[in-house]
Amino acid sequence: MALVMKFGGTSVGSAEAMRETADLILQARDTWGDVAAIASAMGSKPVKVTDLLLQGAQTAFTGDGETYRHLARQLRDIHYEAIDSLLSPEGERQVILAEMERFINRFVSLCGAVNVLGELTPRALDAISGMGEQMSVRILAAYLRELGYEAEAIDATELIVTDGNFQSANPLPAETRARTTARLGALLDRGGIPIVTGFIGATADGVTTTLGRGGSDFSAAILGQALNADEVWIWTDVDGVMTADPRLVPGAVSIPALTFREVSELAYYGAKVLHPKTMRPCVESGIPLRIKNTFNPTHPGTVIVDDAPELNGALKAVTAIKGVAMINVEGKGMIGVPGIAARTFGAVARLDVSVLLITQASSEQSICFIVPEASAPAVVAGLEAEFAAAVSYTHLRAHETVLDLVCRLLLEKKKRNSTKTTIRL
Repeated sequence: MALVMKFGGTSVGSAEAMRETADLILQARDTWGDVAAIASAMGSKPVKVTDLLLQGAQTAFTGDGETYRHLARQLRDIHYEAIDSLLSPEGERQVILAEMERFINRFVSLCGAVNVLGELTPRALDAISGMGEQMSVRILAAYLRELGYEAEAIDATELIVTDGNFQSANPLPAETRARTTARLGALLDRGGIPIVTGFIGATADGVTTTLGRGGSDFSAAILGQALNADEVWIWTDVDGVMTADPRLVPGAVSIPALTFREVSELAYYGAKVLHPKTMRPCVESGIPLRIKNTFNPTHPGTVIVDDAPELNGALKAVTAIKGVAMINVEGKGMIGVPGIAARTFGAVARLDVSVLLITQASSEQSICFIVPEASAPAVVAGLEAEFAAAVSYTHLRAHETVLDLVCRLLLEKKKRNSTKTTIRL
């Protein structure tokens, strides 16, 4: 059986975390046989390596020639500390230290070029921001070798072939499958453990790209599909998908099983779970995707599957989304008049604004919908223009947002202020 495991930044954020991650990899190997691990950049609160890399690039772009040099020293301290704790002087310590120095010097050189040119292209940003994963996998693989196991750090630029959409590249499945099976197949066949970079890929010409939001999770799903894995596990710092945000609801618990469709809806409406793009390769191949907690490994977490029996009337989770505005179009003049909804959403569409939620009264006297709060003034102006001949309108200051309503009725949380606009026909 084949298992793909992805470890987030907190799972490789320190020497101790890497020891625990290595134990999890070896335990899974004993049970599953073939195991491939994907790792993020080191990332323990309050410092995350990817954030430091991005900060260096962005400050260099503004003309700051000192900050990225200071960040290089910070990057060196973070990685050297882990190496000194994990690797013995008689082993690979000096070799891995030299590897870290090579990446940090490249970071300094790229930021220096950005600083001199005053230009930060998406391609350059991908080259800089993906270096954290390249450093972390080399440390983790070396530690596993020091324990006596054959482990190899592999850059996903050798495996995941993408288009040239820098910052949010899309994988090319056929090319990725061919490269992955060729590169990882022999290593797995002889009992080796691939430790692969998350987040990054490369074009067919070998130019580094990144996979966008949730990139390392996406990497695991892509490689799981390419390897025909039996399951993909996403190791994080929570016990799977929760019934509500535990910061708002202390009694929230993990949900044992969800469908891909349910998780997509939860993510869309504000839950901090997997991005729908991440799940697509697993959906297409029917591979279960499990979310587990690195720091509570015996907990089963949440398994996400293609389909599950429906539970009549069951409420699985409550989400809250911030920064939205409610707009209500209402009036007796709407009753029996065709085309009101089409004109309403046509006006919104012309502004290229996404509608997050729509409801309509059974009496057909009102249409209520939700848009991003920043877009609300433009939407209201567009609707006023659309219905200028028939509308009289008022602007009402409400004391609750949709978030407040959900929190008050379902989560029993305090109210916040926002704007509700009603347009009466």
